[in-house]
Amino acid sequence: MKKAVVLLAEGFEDIEALTPVDILRRGKVECTICSIDDELYKTSSRNTTIKADESIKNIDVDEYDAVILPGGLPGAANLRDNENVIKLVKEFNSKNKMVSAICAAPIVLKQAGIIEGKAVTSNPNFKNEFEAANYKEDFVVKDGNIITSRGAGMSIYFAFKILESLTDEETVKKVEKSTLFDLVKGYYGK
Repeated sequence: MKKAVVLLAEGFEDIEALTPVDILRRGKVECTICSIDDELYKTSSRNTTIKADESIKNIDVDEYDAVILPGGLPGAANLRDNENVIKLVKEFNSKNKMVSAICAAPIVLKQAGIIEGKAVTSNPNFKNEFEAANYKEDFVVKDGNIITSRGAGMSIYFAFKILESLTDEETVKKVEKSTLFDLVKGYYGK
């Protein structure tokens, strides 16, 4: 079974953190919600409090296939400014494991020094942060082991791209059908 870890900092964006958890768990990917410090309860940018499953100090990169970084402010900045997060992201990347970030969270990948020359996207308000990268305006951008997405409205596309990268076409189609995303995807043509 594949495993992913979602990093939560104070001020995370609800939909960007929980949509990947929901979609991945539907696809039988074990998904751990992880606090970036010892305090397991984190409050989102919309004042939703979530209890993490684990603390970052207990995460062994070798046990996971992917790390997921939700945006939101100040959540993305709190991720970027946490030395343990940067270390973990660098370790996932050095082992060619999936590193994914949405909205403002690609600033974490920049801080970790792993996106120079890579195709990436982000919330448009952060576009100027990525002059050393190959910036795109697609809903979701995948370049090797790195997946980035634009924002809350693209959360389900982001989650499905992660699921697609961790599982197989049959699993993706099954989850798309069970969530009716197959209808949405057809409607919007993405």
